Amino acid sequence: MLEAFEEYRYLEIPSSALNESETSIENSFMNGAEKILLCFLNGTPVGTLRFSTKLQSLYFSRVSVPPYARGKGLAKAMLLWLENYAIKDGKTKIECRVRMSLPKNIRLYESIGYKLHKEETVTNPNGFQVKTVIMEKLLIK
Repeated sequence: MLEAFEEYRYLEIPSSALNESETSIENSFMNGAEKILLCFLNGTPVGTLRFSTKLQSLYFSRVSVPPYARGKGLAKAMLLWLENYAIKDGKTKIECRVRMSLPKNIRLYESIGYKLHKEETVTNPNGFQVKTVIMEKLLIK
């Protein structure tokens, strides 16, 4: 994840993902707050994302593919797996939050059926105000 998010270090408001430690991620997983999806290519981990479930929806974040592994459809493959997981788990909607300053990421989600649902300004863990969009996709069972 850190390797994938390194490019966001020099944004006007750097990604708070860069401040997350292995311990904090492990604690979130161990206490059940989040689940983690790992994507392997030829036995090598090349992608990850984190997600949590609510009663009727699934929320994902931190979709991460390092630069050397991009362009192979790995992010889309992880998201397709996640959608199938959500459907099997009885969810009707899948959601994520994306910075408005990252239109490439917004286009990625739009290309697989996500729609802009709402704009929000949030305070990230570093205390900065970040303009975001909530994107969602309704799931067909």
